[in-house]
Amino acid sequence: MTLTKTPICDFGKQAEYFKLKSTDNNLISLDEIKGGKGTLIMFICNHCPYVKAVIEDIVNDCNSLKQIGINATAICSNDVNNYPEDSFDKMIEFSKINKFNFPYLHDENQEIAKKYDAVCTPDFFGYNSNLELQYRGRIRELKELKAVRSGESDLMTAMKMIADTGKGPREQIPSMGCNIKWK
Repeated sequence: MTLTKTPICDFGKQAEYFKLKSTDNNLISLDEIKGGKGTLIMFICNHCPYVKAVIEDIVNDCNSLKQIGINATAICSNDVNNYPEDSFDKMIEFSKINKFNFPYLHDENQEIAKKYDAVCTPDFFGYNSNLELQYRGRIRELKELKAVRSGESDLMTAMKMIADTGKGPREQIPSMGCNIKWK
């Protein structure tokens, strides 16, 4: 496990198109998940302790974001040959256990993670209604792999701002987690 932090937000960068298989065996495209007020694209995986530490927050925040017109999706891009716990079958299981309310997509050839320059799990990309990047920060503070739950998450605050103004906060604390497991 290599601890990796996300780079500074590249404000205004357009979301990259994708069409990937979801854990319910449908092909889901960027166009299908785009929200009226914004879109959240998350790179996660099943085995990462950083993802596990915030998975409840991710699901809760996505439920709340949907209520304000922001749709979300999660993408797993890890090498399943060396990390079988991130296999498609395990993705289905992980999404059911955690009651995902958003599509969980499999980036088998890692092409989408490369297009997005995703670096770690979790890695959050918050877009406005024009699919312009406005957030690339953390969901919330972690101490010793435990979420610090005091008030609204950084992700929720940023995405609400994006829904209201089309712009994200200028100051963002990077997300950190395990590096993407490249083939």
